[in-house]
Amino acid sequence: MELIREIIVPTGNSYTLNLPDEMIGKQVEVIAFEIDNASQNADVEIMAREQKVNQIREVFKDCLVDLSNFKFDRDEANNYDG
Repeated sequence: MELIREIIVPTGNSYTLNLPDEMIGKQVEVIAFEIDNASQNADVEIMAREQKVNQIREVFKDCLVDLSNFKFDRDEANNYDG
């Protein structure tokens, strides 16, 4: 039995939850309720997000390209003569 638990601070009236493939076609219960210490839980969520971002950066660090000196030439990009 797989369990998904997310503690969020919603910024609107709707929230999209992505379920794993194993749950497709099965009966699933979704519960939403306000919890105590919301600010403390929000801090935990922010830290978890920062950890995920750092993990993603680590994975893609070798794929980064420095485009700070890149100059786009619209005329050259649309030159179909040659």
